[in-house]
Amino acid sequence: MNAKNSLQNYKQKVDPELENFFQKVIVENKKIDINIAGAIDYVRQITLAGGKRARAAFMYYGYLGAGGKNKKAITQASISIELIHAFLLIHDDIIDQDDLRHGISTTHIHYDKMAQKYFKNKNASHFGNSMAIVVGDMINALGNRALLESKFPPSLITRAMQYLQSIIFMTIVGETEDILIENRGQATEKEILQMYKNKTAKYTIEGPLHLGAILAGANTKLLQALSDYAIPTGIAFQIQDDILGIFGTKSKTGKPIDSDIRQGKQTILVAKALENANKKQKVILKNCLGNNNLTAQDLNNFKQVIINTGSLEYAQTMAEKLISKAKKEITKQRIPKESKEFLINIADYMLNREV
Repeated sequence: MNAKNSLQNYKQKVDPELENFFQKVIVENKKIDINIAGAIDYVRQITLAGGKRARAAFMYYGYLGAGGKNKKAITQASISIELIHAFLLIHDDIIDQDDLRHGISTTHIHYDKMAQKYFKNKNASHFGNSMAIVVGDMINALGNRALLESKFPPSLITRAMQYLQSIIFMTIVGETEDILIENRGQATEKEILQMYKNKTAKYTIEGPLHLGAILAGANTKLLQALSDYAIPTGIAFQIQDDILGIFGTKSKTGKPIDSDIRQGKQTILVAKALENANKKQKVILKNCLGNNNLTAQDLNNFKQVIINTGSLEYAQTMAEKLISKAKKEITKQRIPKESKEFLINIADYMLNREV
């Protein structure tokens, strides 16, 4: 089984469910408020313009891994985690001051442009941020609704809804840690890894796997086994994301490559580079981090320091070890073959992906 193909195949199944849900909600809200309907439609455009649907896929295979049989019901239910993802990204784009998402203007920029056109005497940036915050909150509510309307026994839906709120809570904990670390301007490797665990691993891998498994009636023992796989996989995923944030391409990631550097993000790459850098290299790193006026040469110099200090190799080796650990954990579990093969192969894909 090829993990990338599996993701693409599942995306083809879940995207029509997302489209149908969005269209239903848009029609409902046109009767209430045309502006709200327009906001939902804009989120629909961004959501369907890209994304791998990895979280929805983890939810699906978590369900199969726990012995679930109703593939249609879990596919429909899995749009819930994608809607929650859309909500969190809308807020994250404000925090990170990103202009693009999947090659389209982020929600706050969309409304900023609207204000510049129609409300010329108002603070366009504030309007954009304000609208994006409330639109994100609305998409959060829709994510909850999608799960509540899923075709599973009420007791399982209640259990899954309680768990979904814990996913969101821990993601916010991780986001808070990220903001504090970024503004402090320094962090230890331990602090960064803890943030990766809360912000990424629990949200991207563990949470969706558990949600699906819960809807299949999974017990605590299986949930723990999935966690033993998910946490190292999720941390490795974030490390690769950090690498792509510096060494990737805008055409593949859909966002500016230097945005993490401009924001002064403290990553494993940055922490290890600062630890190993000589005086001249430290000057380059510190002059680039948080600098909104980066030149192409600045970016190249920054990349070279990350390479020359051994930071890139260190991060890649750490990710490889984490993926190896995750694969060993899931291999020894007695779960259905289809789910196990996906989890093993997707772990390798997370490590080697370019987007």
